[in-house]
Amino acid sequence: MSQPRTDTSYRWVIIGVGALMTCVGIGAMFSLAIFLQPMATDTGWSRAGISSAMTLNFLVMGVAGFGWGTLSDRLGARTVVLCGAALLGLALVLASHATSLAWFQLIYGTLVGLAAGAFFAPMISAATAWFETNRGLAVSLVSAGVGVAPMTVSPFAAWLVADYGWRTAMMVIGIAAWVLLLPAGLLVRRPPAAAGGHMGAAAPSGADMSAGRAFRTPQFAVLAATFFLCCAAHSGPIFHMVSYAVTCGIPALTAVSIYSVEGLAGLGGRLLLGVAADRLGVKRVLVAGLLVQAVVIVAYLAVANLGEFYLLAAIFGTAYGGVMPLYAVLAREYFGQAAMGSVFGAATMASSIGMALGPLAGGWVFDTFAAYHWLYIGSFAVGLGAVAIALAFPPLPSRHTRQLQPA
Repeated sequence: MSQPRTDTSYRWVIIGVGALMTCVGIGAMFSLAIFLQPMATDTGWSRAGISSAMTLNFLVMGVAGFGWGTLSDRLGARTVVLCGAALLGLALVLASHATSLAWFQLIYGTLVGLAAGAFFAPMISAATAWFETNRGLAVSLVSAGVGVAPMTVSPFAAWLVADYGWRTAMMVIGIAAWVLLLPAGLLVRRPPAAAGGHMGAAAPSGADMSAGRAFRTPQFAVLAATFFLCCAAHSGPIFHMVSYAVTCGIPALTAVSIYSVEGLAGLGGRLLLGVAADRLGVKRVLVAGLLVQAVVIVAYLAVANLGEFYLLAAIFGTAYGGVMPLYAVLAREYFGQAAMGSVFGAATMASSIGMALGPLAGGWVFDTFAAYHWLYIGSFAVGLGAVAIALAFPPLPSRHTRQLQPA
């Protein structure tokens, strides 16, 4: 009779593993923002050229996230995340030995993106399968790893770069990914109700849609478009934040702390907005978060000192960090669990395309104008577009309505 209690408590292990994987996976990928300036100085490669590796990274991660999410529906999340962990470490070690910009762009942009796509959608899908209530909090806790990354992986990368150079730093982070993620992946398992189901997916119910049917709905179109514009708005300011702060007279190591403040605020924002969504409604909280994000982006043009950077970083991190998990909650509520990996993977693919635009656009803006002002103005406009589309979300269907829908 103790088994149900054990199974219920194990869902928190899934949350912890998911948070660790998103922290290390996304943190390792975003460490390129820390490497950007020392790499450009050491190799003579342009910022736009280095940043384009991140653009390629997001594009590959988006497509891979859809593929990995679909595989997780069929094979279970454990197999997928173990493959991603092995590939992530290999990619970083290989990229640390790149001797040309083209070689670095190919390895880092392709393999790191392919590996990073294996964590987010599969682990979010696994978390939603374990939680029937408080899903906003559950997915927020898994995605909290993304917020922890700037407070852990980024300072670690900055310290390694300062003492050992960017090549050694990147190689060490790759080895650390193996050490942390491979054992963690072995802890991932299916919830008891799904363990006997078809290929590890949650047992289908009348409330579940197939992936093909979900993709044809207006709800998915609005979900994907909002996710795309949201990420397109904040990706450039996030990736180029350290470099922008340096151009404003902030010392390089101190500028990294601004990035860390954003991450800490993002962690709090995920928890705050996740709980708020469970209580106030997902759409209302999402629209408010997107609006705050857009306003803060343009406010960065007015900063003049470190204290102001910290203040805006705290608000910006809370907003963009808080809204990110809400898309998974919407996907689960609209479309059910059976194809959650595929549906959220496809939505994540749209968001990754948006994320891919910011780093490259920011690098081009700086190389062209020797300043970042137009990046922040353009990101503000895109952010307002995300708010407008989010307002078009239809009401969430009731459980009774979903059960009456044909399969």
